[in-house]
Amino acid sequence: MKNKKWLAITLSCSIVTGTGGFLLGANPFFEDEKEDALPNQSDPYILSDSLRKVQRAFDLISTGYVEEVPKEELVEGAIQGMLSALDDPYSVYMDEETTKQFSNTLESEFEGIGAEISKIEGKIYIISPFKNSPAEEAGLKPNDEIISVDGKTVSGMDLYDVTEKIRGEKGTVVNLVIKREGLSKPLEIPVERAEIPNETVFAQTLEKNGKTIGYIEITSFSENTDEDFMEELKAFEEKGIDGLLLDVRGNPGGLLSSVENILKELVSNTKPYVQIEERRGSQMQYFSNKKEAKNYPVAVLINKGSASASEILAAALKEVEGYTLVGEKTFGKGTVQQAVPMGDGSNIKLTLFKWLTPNGNWIHGKGIEPNIEIGQSEVYYTHPIQLEEPLQRDMNNENVKNAQVILDSLGFEPGRTDGYFSNQTEIAVKAFQQIKGMRMTGVIDTSTAAAMEKAVIDKTNDPRYDLQLQTALEVIAKKE
Repeated sequence: MKNKKWLAITLSCSIVTGTGGFLLGANPFFEDEKEDALPNQSDPYILSDSLRKVQRAFDLISTGYVEEVPKEELVEGAIQGMLSALDDPYSVYMDEETTKQFSNTLESEFEGIGAEISKIEGKIYIISPFKNSPAEEAGLKPNDEIISVDGKTVSGMDLYDVTEKIRGEKGTVVNLVIKREGLSKPLEIPVERAEIPNETVFAQTLEKNGKTIGYIEITSFSENTDEDFMEELKAFEEKGIDGLLLDVRGNPGGLLSSVENILKELVSNTKPYVQIEERRGSQMQYFSNKKEAKNYPVAVLINKGSASASEILAAALKEVEGYTLVGEKTFGKGTVQQAVPMGDGSNIKLTLFKWLTPNGNWIHGKGIEPNIEIGQSEVYYTHPIQLEEPLQRDMNNENVKNAQVILDSLGFEPGRTDGYFSNQTEIAVKAFQQIKGMRMTGVIDTSTAAAMEKAVIDKTNDPRYDLQLQTALEVIAKKE
């Protein structure tokens, strides 16, 4: 590991769907293409013996198959086959066109639905919708399994192919069918694509028990995230804060260099903030230059959508400084990828390293446990209402049950949440319609359903109802 250019590697666990490219939140290319930047080459004689069988198959198919097959397709198919044998969703081959798209995605904005997706055990999942994105507003949630896109099943499809189908121009609509835990039937969710600004840092001050706490939400670790973070933190410290709360819930990862620069500002040099291990077991440790940590308390919000670089941040703050993690167990991605140019415009994004926490723990497939485990209020777990017909008195189905849960979480009282549309449920619907200035029919039609779903989004965006946030603020406010 003589060459340290791997610090530009991607740590994001998947692909953001958007027009103009695949956004991994990182520069996917080597900063140089020197031979010593690559892993050790195999013995040439052994390699030649191993490839004789491949060469024979190539010759057989290219000269004897019943139909002519372009040789380039056979070569790319062979590469795809080798990568599929790894059973690693993060190691993938990208042809020249895909590589161009992949490398153009650090622009200030892009078009798409704004969601991070990944392939896990052969299935395509939503890792996290972006903050205020069309995906979030449509009701997509972490761990939603994508079943089909615009009526076409994604079973057996490559992650990049699924991304290609989902992304598109702003103003167009993509119809996703997703499977969600707790629901017996899949949900069909239309999402209107839009222009997604690549803003990754959101900051504000919050008051708790008479103390001023700086709150910084980091939605991904992209090219300018560390600079934006430093700017916001400096402003907080100049004004004076009593504590700092970092929020990486739903943050799927990104540039190692970005999270590295942030950690160097927040932790002391008592332990490495991250350790990188290669296949032979040798490790490299990375330390901050600071002798002391911040002189104010710090806490971190995490959930199952926090992955990769977010987990590096959370683990370092927990294990180096003993800061409190609040929320839910993280996603669990402990590997590191780098895109290796193949010389013809294509590249292979290959898993080259493991990353370990300061204490030497490998969290891959396990995640990081919070110090304080707490979920959210019921409103965060509601689902979009699927209307095949208006919902009204005496109906009994899963859609009614979901509508009752929404009404209850919004402060109305449907009387029951078992799926039977009772008289009390009708009264609750009328009360909701009255509050929203709608005609009081007591029937949930498309306009009422849309108003209910918007009310859910508004409430989940209100920090007063964020149990994890309020708990973390309480933790900081109690510390001296």
